[in-house]
Formats: sequence, structure tokens, C-alpha cells
Amino acid sequence: MRRLSYREAMREALRDALIADPRVFLMGEDIGKYGGTYAVTKGLFDEFGPERIRDTPLSELGFVGAGIGAALGGMRPIVEVMTVNFSLLSLDQIVNSAAAFRHMSGGQFSVPLVVRIATGAGRQVAAQHSHSLENWYAHVPGLTVLAPATVEDARGMLAGALADPDPVIIFEHVQLYNAEDDLPEPWTTDIRSAAVRRAGRDISLITYGGSLPKALTAAKQLSEEGVDAEVIDLRVLRPLDTQTILASVRKCRRAVVIDEGWRSGSLAAEVVAQIAEQALYDLDAPPARVCSEEVPIPYAKHMEEAALPQTEKIVAAAKAMIGSEVPV
Repeated sequence: MRRLSYREAMREALRDALIADPRVFLMGEDIGKYGGTYAVTKGLFDEFGPERIRDTPLSELGFVGAGIGAALGGMRPIVEVMTVNFSLLSLDQIVNSAAAFRHMSGGQFSVPLVVRIATGAGRQVAAQHSHSLENWYAHVPGLTVLAPATVEDARGMLAGALADPDPVIIFEHVQLYNAEDDLPEPWTTDIRSAAVRRAGRDISLITYGGSLPKALTAAKQLSEEGVDAEVIDLRVLRPLDTQTILASVRKCRRAVVIDEGWRSGSLAAEVVAQIAEQALYDLDAPPARVCSEEVPIPYAKHMEEAALPQTEKIVAAAKAMIGSEVPV
């Protein structure tokens, strides 16, 4: 067992992929000599050279499109988009091309493309660089959408993404890059199922990505007051693992869904809808959501913190649902 940061785990996964398959190469802005905006690709340029670690022009539409072309031509490109708001410039390539090729070609072509996107708020970079748009992509058939929230998933999910014949989007929350944890040997992960991060019996806290540490902290605080919270890490946003969600909700009979996206049209709304459609009569209380406030994310630190889901909000939502009595 080794202790790694999320950033180091992702870098090791990229390096393994480059060593294992000569068709794998990286593309993105400043990923070469500079080592990437978040230092994930640091050192890879010196080891693998400019043919396989390719710095691109500042054109997401262009270099994501080039990645699609390379994938159609038999390569295994891993394209890095510096931050999720910049990915909007490549939406046409991802949604209209990559996601649709298999269907539009009657199964003749696939696009084995991996797109890594940094996402999330909490760094005081204001409204244009603090988006959580994972649900936009999770809405689209033809894509697999991942949100690794642990060191183990950061280390392990890339291999499964590269083995998928269709496009995979990996969302890496910027607040997780410095997080450290022990990496088990061997690690186990997949790109199809959610994970129970903490077992419990009284209430389900369902979340993903950068909100997972907050949910786990909330569960710990609730346990000190006699409330046994279960924490579900969705991990895979498309396709959703509804079976794990429903099993938890049917056991705990209460659910709070935490999502850094805005409440309206959020992934949390989809999860709550699935619960209502399939487990309504198993519930002892209506499900609740803790999401970002319906405002552009502020720059000022205290206002940014107030706009985002926080541990205190999760605890308050859980306690409000349970009421004054601790479940028996």
C-alpha cells in the first residue's frame, strides 16, 4: 500500500497507459513542457516526447475534433480540457460527433476517445471558471461520464475508459488534486458502478466528485449525534447505477442528494426522480437536495463558500429530514 495524492494517481495512470499501448497519446493546452495547469502531466513530456505529449493551440473545438479524428483512425487519444467552462467550445464535437458516430454509422465506427476535464469551484476564480457542468454531459446518450473522487478511482478508472470503444468523459474536481490517501495493491475500480463509501442505516447521503469529502465529514458529524448515515459515491454519472442508489434508499428510507451543480436541472434532480419513480413507497420522508445556489459563483471567498454545498448544509438537511428523534 502506498500513499499518493489524487494528482499523482492520475499521472501514474496516464504513464501506465502510455507505456502499455503505443496508440495512446495526450493532447491539450500546456500539457507538455509546462506539465499541465494542475501539474497532472508533469514529467511526461521529458519521458515520452512531443509526438505523444502534444501541446495544442488554444482551440478546444479544434483539438477535441482532432482527437475524434485520431480515434476514428485507430489511435487512443486522451484529450485534456483545462477547465469545464472551456469544454463548452467543444460541445459540438463531443455531442454532435463523438457521441453520435456509432449510431449515425449504423455501428460501423466507434470513437475510443477519452476527454479529461477539470471541473468545480472553491478556488476563487470567479463565475467564468467555477462551473460544475457534469450533468450537461451525463444527459447525452453515447457518452460514458465518470467522476472519480478518490485516489483509487483516479488511479484505476483511466484503464477502463481507454478500453471502452466509445467516448468517455472524466471529470476531475480541482479541489481533489491535492487530496492524499493510501492506494491499495491491487486496487479495484470500474466504470459502471457506484460505490458505498460508508455503510449506514438511518439516511443515505448520495453524491459524487468534489462533494464526496464533504458528505463523508457530514456523516461523521451526524454519527456523533446518533445518526448513522450511509454515503454513496455515484462515480459513474452516465450510466447511473440506480440499483446501488435504490438499495441504499430502501434500507435507510431517507435520502439527501448533494451536487455542486445548480439545483435547477441538476444531476441531483435526476437522482431524486429515479428514487421517486422506483422507491417512493420505501421512503419515510421526501428526498432532499443540497446544491449550489442559483447564482454565478462569486469571487469573494466567503460568498463563494456560501454559494456551494458545504458540510454544514448537508448536516442541516439530514437533521431536518430526520427531525428531533434519532431513528431506531
